[in-house]
Amino acid sequence: MKRSFASLSTAALLTVVAMSIGTAQQPATQQKQQKQQKQQKQEIGVPVPPLGKGPFILDTAEQHKIRVAVVTKGLSHPWSLTFLPDGSMLVTERPGRVRMIRDGKLDPRAISGVPAVLTVGNSGLMDIALHPKFAENKLVYLTYNKPGDNRQIATALARGRLDGAALTDVRDIFVADWLPENANGYNSRMVFGRDGMIYVSNGASNSDSSQDPNSHRGKIMRLRDDGTVPPDNPFVGRPGYKPQIYSMGHRNTLGLMVHPVTGALWNNENGPNGGDEINIILPGKNYGWPVASYGRTYEGPRVSETPWREGIEQPLVFWVPSIAVTGMVVYTGDRFPAWKNNVFVGSMRMGEIPGTGHLERVVFNDKTEEIRREIMLTELHQRIRDVRQGPDGLLYLLTDEDDGALLRIEPAP
Repeated sequence: MKRSFASLSTAALLTVVAMSIGTAQQPATQQKQQKQQKQQKQEIGVPVPPLGKGPFILDTAEQHKIRVAVVTKGLSHPWSLTFLPDGSMLVTERPGRVRMIRDGKLDPRAISGVPAVLTVGNSGLMDIALHPKFAENKLVYLTYNKPGDNRQIATALARGRLDGAALTDVRDIFVADWLPENANGYNSRMVFGRDGMIYVSNGASNSDSSQDPNSHRGKIMRLRDDGTVPPDNPFVGRPGYKPQIYSMGHRNTLGLMVHPVTGALWNNENGPNGGDEINIILPGKNYGWPVASYGRTYEGPRVSETPWREGIEQPLVFWVPSIAVTGMVVYTGDRFPAWKNNVFVGSMRMGEIPGTGHLERVVFNDKTEEIRREIMLTELHQRIRDVRQGPDGLLYLLTDEDDGALLRIEPAP
């Protein structure tokens, strides 16, 4: 895989070159990160206006006029969504609720049966997915942060059956390593592969554990649909390795998908202050965090002396500065012909500046080499947490706000 410089400015290119010079620095601690982020917000003081009622007619570079409709508001930090066979949607809220949206209306009642979650910082209820045979078995999967004894936390994968407005027979089928509550980076995404296995990520943030083969942190796991370990996983039977591990060296994976054309597994992950990535995930490979990164720590020093190292996979796409990349989908519909096979990712901010969340479009050639990018929806000033393609061929976005919204992108009339 090749590094892509197609859309970087001259200044950004100079930044990347300069990153190969200097002394390696250890990642910042969580306490230092939080202190600096608080200081930055106070110093920058960017007012973020609330989202209006819409719809919004916006211009784009190649598809041109689009219409952004506000389907519904009233969601508390929505994290992920999935479409049911009848066209309705299930949406997770980080505080620990699953909500139903049917015919564009948010059901005031939460789905019952959701496991108790621990919400500390950015932890809580995260991803949601349907079993490939959901129409037959009604199985729904959730990733969440599980509370433990003695102020501990773990990333867990739970499974239950959807019965009307309730999840029944809910149980954990995988629980990652237990950590202190004040540990950071336990975000998670999941997706079913074409092989019928479920791929689940577990974050690591500023921790060396991404390189520890005996830890679930900073890894993507591969599991059977009941949570057991497939015998053909790359590290099964290897001493000192967790058998669930499929790939390692990740920071915080906030987007995970199966490419609808190639069938390959793709992830995106957050760097700290720069170094966000898109990767094509291969079995047994190491993606570098924190020994090789294009990012800087929140205080400014480079994460690693050089952004590449022998035995480390290079990112397909990276961002300097960071955009806090989230969610990911390849557009395959017919409603936006100019966007066919483009990759869309969400952004929660640009370069540590509040109020700069947006949607980003990445265009590849037939060799999966990046050729251009487009930044969209900056006018809305919203943190975009997830992006999905609906069965109607339109794009749906979740905004990670206190009064979060579901947005729909349509062709302008």
